[in-house]
Amino acid sequence: MQKGGLVINERTAQVMRFAGLVVPLVLFLYGVLIKYGLADSTHYTGDALFFGLMIPWTLLAFLQFLRPSTTWSGAGIRFAVYHLLSATYILFISGFLAPITPTWILLFLASYAYFSSFGLRLSILFFVLVVEADCLLHSSNVTVLISDTLTLILVLIVGLTAVAVARIQEIDGAELSRTKALESLQRDRILTIVNNLADAVMSTDEDGIVRVYNAACLNLLDTNISLNGHHIDEVMKLYEGGDKQISLYGQLKKSRSVVIRDDLTMSLEDETIRLEVTYSPIRSSYSRSKKAKPQDGYIVILRDVTKAKSLEEERDEFISVVSHELRTPITITEGTISNVQLMMERSDIAQDILKEAIATAHDQIIYLSKMVNDLSTLSRAERGVADTPETIEVRGLVDDLYKEYAPQAEAKKLQFNLDLGTRLGEISASRLYLKELLQNFITNAIKYTREGSITLIVKRTEDTITFEVKDTGIGISKSDQTKIFNKFYRSEDYRTRETSGTGLGLYVAAQLSKQLGTKIKYQSRLNHGSTFGITLPAIDKNGK
Repeated sequence: MQKGGLVINERTAQVMRFAGLVVPLVLFLYGVLIKYGLADSTHYTGDALFFGLMIPWTLLAFLQFLRPSTTWSGAGIRFAVYHLLSATYILFISGFLAPITPTWILLFLASYAYFSSFGLRLSILFFVLVVEADCLLHSSNVTVLISDTLTLILVLIVGLTAVAVARIQEIDGAELSRTKALESLQRDRILTIVNNLADAVMSTDEDGIVRVYNAACLNLLDTNISLNGHHIDEVMKLYEGGDKQISLYGQLKKSRSVVIRDDLTMSLEDETIRLEVTYSPIRSSYSRSKKAKPQDGYIVILRDVTKAKSLEEERDEFISVVSHELRTPITITEGTISNVQLMMERSDIAQDILKEAIATAHDQIIYLSKMVNDLSTLSRAERGVADTPETIEVRGLVDDLYKEYAPQAEAKKLQFNLDLGTRLGEISASRLYLKELLQNFITNAIKYTREGSITLIVKRTEDTITFEVKDTGIGISKSDQTKIFNKFYRSEDYRTRETSGTGLGLYVAAQLSKQLGTKIKYQSRLNHGSTFGITLPAIDKNGK
């Protein structure tokens, strides 16, 4: 049954039923006292009415206690009977100066609880009518009139006060329930947000015991064991400076505001990861003093920055190396041109000397140009720019490369040979990347071959095409072969140092091959030449 005024929970309903069971027993005992003259018997009219009244009242009390009403109409009938029984007891058994007076206050509360303000008004009206009836029955008794009037005033004041207090408690209870529901909703929202964060988040109490954490935290720690109830120093062991273990809880206790640290590492089973740790005390919004020691716990945010740190260090190293590589040719070019300017002001300087100086400056500018081109190619390869695949006719690509580099080989008195298979067909790849990769192989072969030949070999199997550039040059030692794809690496071989180079060529080639979806294969022997090549899938006759 839907309740009326107050929010009636099961415990409150049980208390009301118990009170309803006790009241008729108390009134029965008081009636016995009246019967034997031990209490005021002014209103007592006889035993028959007394016992005829108490028996149905007691039965109704037991019925209400054992089988409470579940409908509006049933509850209304029972409350009406309670009011009639109470009125009869007052008018013909005890009067108002008896335990019946607080009983009516209970009727006020129960009427309001089950039937809201409408039930309360009816109960008050019925009580006033009972008081008037008692006054009419005992109009000649001044004591009774005064007693009834005082009782009416007292019961109304106490009853309405009790109802008002109950109403206030109801409002407070409803507000508390609403606040709890809102708090629960906010907590669920925050937990949903936290669980969907990519960063690992955990919250501890003031003693460093983990209370809240998200899925990313388990991923970072590489575990599926619950962290709840464990101490934060037990969950993760952090190191400062690589080998000095620190207590994260100790750091938390020292914090007074948000602290961000990116110099910490954590060791897992087979790796060491670098962390950016952000932590802060959780301060209650009801704290009286901002200087008070935080007692509400701490929030910790963890982020794996291993890759970012490696990229940052690699970037710094790259800038340092590029700056160093650029400094030498720029210095030589600047010094040479300055000397040429001074020599041009003198008439006794031979033209051959000027030409030689200008040629030196020009060579350095060409070197700078090559480095810029290599860096540009590297940038495109690493960012995937211009990597759109297109259908390439292999024979046409080979002819273009031969026409472009045969003159350079001839200028060094080298033979540039072609070793081509039949029916080469087509491939699907980025033309720019493939051409730059093969150009890299060919230019290196020409550069490091003093005599002999360079051969561009292109062969097709059933579903692949292999491109190889073979030379009879100086070759690469075994010790250098493990480093040739490193950025800015150049062999210490004096023959390598005699030629200009940026040390980026094969590193760029490796990046280009990666973008093409293949890998560079090479064979080399010191003083016997080298062979570099790649293999790409061919397009079959059906265009697949």
